[in-house]
Amino acid sequence: MPVEMLEHYTVRCESLERTRDFYRDVLGLTDGDRPNFPFKGYWMYLGGVPVVHLVDAQESVERDGPQVGVDTAALDHIAFRGKDIEATRATFKARNLKFRENAVPGGRIHQIFVRDPDGILIELNFRKG
Repeated sequence: MPVEMLEHYTVRCESLERTRDFYRDVLGLTDGDRPNFPFKGYWMYLGGVPVVHLVDAQESVERDGPQVGVDTAALDHIAFRGKDIEATRATFKARNLKFRENAVPGGRIHQIFVRDPDGILIELNFRKG
């Protein structure tokens, strides 16, 4: 098999700081080291790995990148394993974030779905037992 694991995904942000704050303050990722690219951005880390790359939407288009909705494909959602479902609900409610929940048939996973500031659907999977 030519792949081993997911490295990262990139979000073209309308507001870098707002999106960074969501991934940092709501999902608990950390803002970490990033190479000195010629455009603004952040690398958001989970467990020491930069799993979410954030780039300024305007700057990334100006450097001949893909155009959102034109050159990008049909991404439906990104999933993370969640922890502390009650604290997650409380955080979302305190920030007035709309979210929905789903109990996966079989009762072993409970899901919460929320959108990031750029409209990407984030799935959090909370395992039971």
